[in-house]
Amino acid sequence: MKVAIQGFQGSFHEVAARQYFGSTPALNFCATFSEVVAQVADGRAKVALMAMENSLAGSILPNYLLLERADFTITGEVYLPIHQHLLALPGTTLADVRAVHSHPMALRQCGDFLSQHPDWQLVETEDTGLSAQRQAKSRMPGVAVVAGAQAAAAFGLQVLASAINDDPSNYTRFLVLERAAEARPVARPDKASLYFYTSHAPGMLARVLTLVASHGLNLSKLQSCPRPSQPWHYGFHADVEFDAPAQLARLLAELPAVTEELRVLGAYERGNMVFREEGVVELKEYHSTQSHISSQLSG
Repeated sequence: MKVAIQGFQGSFHEVAARQYFGSTPALNFCATFSEVVAQVADGRAKVALMAMENSLAGSILPNYLLLERADFTITGEVYLPIHQHLLALPGTTLADVRAVHSHPMALRQCGDFLSQHPDWQLVETEDTGLSAQRQAKSRMPGVAVVAGAQAAAAFGLQVLASAINDDPSNYTRFLVLERAAEARPVARPDKASLYFYTSHAPGMLARVLTLVASHGLNLSKLQSCPRPSQPWHYGFHADVEFDAPAQLARLLAELPAVTEELRVLGAYERGNMVFREEGVVELKEYHSTQSHISSQLSG
C-alpha cells in the first residue's frame, strides 16, 4: 500500500504516517497538498495522510477546500504532538545564526522564541524536513532551521535550542483519506466529519447546532469556509463525536430539513492524543541516533 503525504524525509507528516500505518507501507513524498490529493485520485497512492489543523497555528483552510472538492472518504485521524527545535550544522552557535528556514506553520508555532531574535531573517519553505535536508547539503553559514528531532537525526544536524514551540501542548491533527469508492469500512466509528451549508437566513446555523445538541453529539469542530462564486456566503465543516452510530444516524435523518446541502465526509474512530513531555522522548531518540553514528564512524 502506498501512502501519499505532504512533505519529505524528516517531516512531521512522515512521523504521523508511521505512527498510524507502521513501517510497512511505502510513502509517496509530495511537495504540495494538491499533489497529495491528485495521487490518491489517480491511483498512484491508495491512501493519503493530510494535516488539517494545529492547536497553536489553527486550521489549514486550503485543505478544507480540497476536502470539499475531492471524492474522498475520511477513514481515520492522527493527533501528533509537535515539538519544534532549532537545528543547525554541528559547531554552530546561536550567535552565528542570521536566518531561520522552515514551513510557515512551524515558524508560527515558535513565534515567542523567534521574536526574541528580531535580527534573524525568517525564510518560509515548503517543508520542515526538506529545510533540514537542504541545510545539511548546502552547509550555508549562519542558517538554522525549525524542525523536529527526527530531522536532526536524519541529516546530522545539531539541536541549538530544544522545544521552542510556544506551547508544550502543541498538536497537529491529520486525516486519513481514501477514494470514496474504495474506502475500507470502519469497525467502530465514534466521530464523523460533515460538510453543509444552509440558506442565508437568520437563525439557520443555530437550528443545525441545536439539532446536534438535542441528539447528544459533541460538536468538537466547526470551521466556516467561503463558498466559491458566492461572496460572504459560507459552508461549514463540522466534526461530531458520538457514543453509538445510531446517534449519528438519527441526526443525519433530521439535518436535511435545515440544510441546503449535506455531505458526510467520513465516519471513523477518533484519534488518541498521547503527549510526549517537551520533546524529551524525541531528543533522547535523537541523541541515541547521534551516538550510534559517532560510534560507527570511530569504528
